[in-house]
Amino acid sequence: MAGQFADVLQFLWGVSHQQSVGADRCPLGFTVFLGRQDQGGSNPNEQSRTISRIVCHPDYSGSTNDNDICLLQLSSAVTFTDYIAPVCLAADGSTFNSGIINWVTGWGTTSPSPESADILQEVDLPIVGNRECDCSYGRITNNMICAGLSAGGKDSCQGDSGGPLVVKQGPQWVQSGVVSFGQGCALPKFPGVYARVSEYQAWINGIITTNQPGFVDFRSGGINSDHNHVSILSFSFYRILHLTNRGDISHLTIIIPYPLLSLNGYSHSSSTHLSSGVQLICMNQSVQKRMYQS
Repeated sequence: MAGQFADVLQFLWGVSHQQSVGADRCPLGFTVFLGRQDQGGSNPNEQSRTISRIVCHPDYSGSTNDNDICLLQLSSAVTFTDYIAPVCLAADGSTFNSGIINWVTGWGTTSPSPESADILQEVDLPIVGNRECDCSYGRITNNMICAGLSAGGKDSCQGDSGGPLVVKQGPQWVQSGVVSFGQGCALPKFPGVYARVSEYQAWINGIITTNQPGFVDFRSGGINSDHNHVSILSFSFYRILHLTNRGDISHLTIIIPYPLLSLNGYSHSSSTHLSSGVQLICMNQSVQKRMYQS
């Protein structure tokens, strides 16, 4: 469990994603570094282990990045220190409401340039609900979780793939996601997309049958504002008007891909016909994978 230290780490597994290791990649030649901060300088608190086994989810989809998760088995146990400790994993049924702050870390690019960071970076990001996120991407599944700012400016990026998205609950850090893909980096209305760890508890425990990792139930308080978002990818504009002008709907955001709206013969100005409190946003759906860079 996070925050508790022992002499030897019995948990010999790590969580990554499929794009970085490949679905059937031989583990020979892969090394995991723990306690590292500086990619180019001295790391006195660092330990390293080779990987003896890689297990990737059998239902991974390269076209949608669904089930973008792998388990890495280390060659030997790791000693806990003040700089190296495990993180709890979000248990099945955990809830992450929109706006809950999570943290992501990595050495990925920090600007449009292809150069990666030398010093480990961290950024705090609010959770974006799956409905709202799906309005931008059109392919978000229950196995994914999104995080980012509506205005953009902060995000994980190329080279961060496979890294952890974590949230703090009391004294414990809980891993909610694994960096997967996104449209560019830190663009407005396009949050980063992560594999949702809580959806894989049964799969993980089915592979790690002894010394299993600690799963923690994370529950967000309050009302999830994501329930106010509707993703409409196949409705005609007339059906949208019928839906939004009903008297029992007063606050609703509908985000529809711009090409779909254009095909129906309407432009952005058509949003003026919507009832008070209803916002129609037209967006493109061009999506790029957040590929791993070695």
